[in-house]
Amino acid sequence: MNFKFLGAAAFVLATLALNPVWAETAPEVDRTATGGAQTLEDIMARQAQMNVDESFRSENVGDTANAAPSNAQLGTNGGRSDSEVYRAIRYNEIDPSTQVRNPAADVLIQDGGMPWYKLREGPIITYGGSAILGIIALLAVFYFVRGRIKIDGGPAGTTIERFKIIERFGHWLLAGSFIALGLTGLITLMGRSFLIPVLGPDAFATLAAGSKWIHNNVAWAFMLGLVMTFCMWVAHNIPNKLDWQWLKVGGGIFTKAHPPAKKFNAGQKIIFWTVMVLGFSVSLSGLSLLFPFEMPMFAKTFGLVNGILGTDLPTILAPHEEMQYSNIWHSIVAFVMMVAIIAHIYIGSVGMEGAFDAMGNGQVDLEWARQHHDLWVAEVEAKQGKGESP
Repeated sequence: MNFKFLGAAAFVLATLALNPVWAETAPEVDRTATGGAQTLEDIMARQAQMNVDESFRSENVGDTANAAPSNAQLGTNGGRSDSEVYRAIRYNEIDPSTQVRNPAADVLIQDGGMPWYKLREGPIITYGGSAILGIIALLAVFYFVRGRIKIDGGPAGTTIERFKIIERFGHWLLAGSFIALGLTGLITLMGRSFLIPVLGPDAFATLAAGSKWIHNNVAWAFMLGLVMTFCMWVAHNIPNKLDWQWLKVGGGIFTKAHPPAKKFNAGQKIIFWTVMVLGFSVSLSGLSLLFPFEMPMFAKTFGLVNGILGTDLPTILAPHEEMQYSNIWHSIVAFVMMVAIIAHIYIGSVGMEGAFDAMGNGQVDLEWARQHHDLWVAEVEAKQGKGESP
């Protein structure tokens, strides 16, 4: 199920990466002065991330059929460079061999770097950053318009146990590690653009190195928390007919209604499955980035998509391409999760009176529990009346 979801999005990413609509087309260049070779204008256009017509190079690879063996031409030549051979390699006109043996050694020139870079530095940062700022602004407006959701009639003064200590441990392990991963991920992704001008390159280099170390190691705590919370709460998050009744009235967030709910209402179930599905997916792409040669992910995903949709996505990817796709997917999923979690944090803290206590000390006010989870309270009281453990 996750691979289908991953593959569908990867198909969109592949289309964007191969056809970056945000890139401008470079103007035509007069190359008569260089005998047809590339000029400074060509180089500057590529550095400006513009689309350059490469036919003047791709069609100038010499006589590849009668060329000397590529391994001889690619030997140590001192200051001499056989540009025709390198162009032939770049545009796949010859089949070179190499004596180096590692998973990426067979790729001498990889063109996917610039489309990946443009996607990462352009739409990913722009739309991802805008989404985070947008949800924060939206919640601020909602707070001033709706105000804090109060306990009708005030607190009862008595409490009921909402979550056991092991449940709170799993929640805070997942939440704390996600916050650390989110902050260090944003530093890694956006730091060059936003922090170097403020901190300077030396201070940012130290911050970036520390962020990378934290990100790579805290990821294991996130995955452990993900497994713990799934095992503890999946049985309570199976959708049922009550969820539709809850959704029809907006869970009482926009009105004074208090629809019936068991331990988790429909809104909490949406957050649960969002975190579980996207958390599993972002963990897979993270593992692929940590172990790029051992855990390639997108070639098989593209094969699955091709079988389902009849597309013709590439199923043979170099390690570089696997990492580029994984990096983009990792960033997109992380941004979606951050938006969802920010909304969850709002409701669980300043947005609703008494909600934080559930994960603070595990005890919630009885009146709060009856208003928001009345069926769960009835189940707990029935078990306590029978002398059972709730």
